[in-house]
Amino acid sequence: MGVGTQPVTSPAVKPPASLSYVGHATVLIELDGVRVLTDPVLRTRIGPLRREALVPEGGSPSPPDLVLVSHLHRDHADLPSLRRLGWSTRLVCPEGTGRFFAKHGFTAVEELATGRSIEVGDVVVSAVEAVHDGGRVPPRHGPAVGYLIAGTRRVYFAGDTDLFDGMSELGEPDVALLPIWGWGPSLGPGHMDPARAACAAAMIRPRIVVPIHWGTLYPRFLKHLRPDPLFLPPQELARAMVEVAPEIEVRLLAPGMSTTF
Repeated sequence: MGVGTQPVTSPAVKPPASLSYVGHATVLIELDGVRVLTDPVLRTRIGPLRREALVPEGGSPSPPDLVLVSHLHRDHADLPSLRRLGWSTRLVCPEGTGRFFAKHGFTAVEELATGRSIEVGDVVVSAVEAVHDGGRVPPRHGPAVGYLIAGTRRVYFAGDTDLFDGMSELGEPDVALLPIWGWGPSLGPGHMDPARAACAAAMIRPRIVVPIHWGTLYPRFLKHLRPDPLFLPPQELARAMVEVAPEIEVRLLAPGMSTTF
């Protein structure tokens, strides 16, 4: 090496990260050696809703290091699915909902208020705002949150939410997991349809958008009368993204599909 020269160093290579869309709002995120599972729904039916996508082989993914629950609605906080993962699985939930899970026998429950964070391995999980009434009967009303999962890459899991101003302050994550529908032929307040999800993506500015909350649960008696909501929302999102944020990559994963990022 000549006098005055400096060694050439290669930029750090990020370890591989992956996510698997299990279905509805259930996503398995594998980042920096940590496995995070969101809003587990791992059954063939929830009340009048039937699962149209395949159930994961063996009934559930292999045990995660952390389970994130965004709110208490039954299609996001499904107690039988959580029991399959184990009573002692580390479970994070919105502030004020921990007692609900403890009452049902879960022993490793942590509440996380909006703006607060926890660590698991080399990953930091932070609760962020969501605009959604996340209650259960009882209680009739309850909080809802989204989560940022941050390590060598950053993933935003929105849970259930409508648009909110703070989306532009989420720090341009690598991946945004955005809900684009619900579980029926129409949407109520506190949800995003494909057009609103595209507007959310334009505010968040992620590198990749993966649509969730579609193609999984549906009222059985409507499947043959109104099938479009089961498969059209992601195509509508892709078209809307071309209009409002064509520079953002959209990855359409059917339930059961995986990708790396």
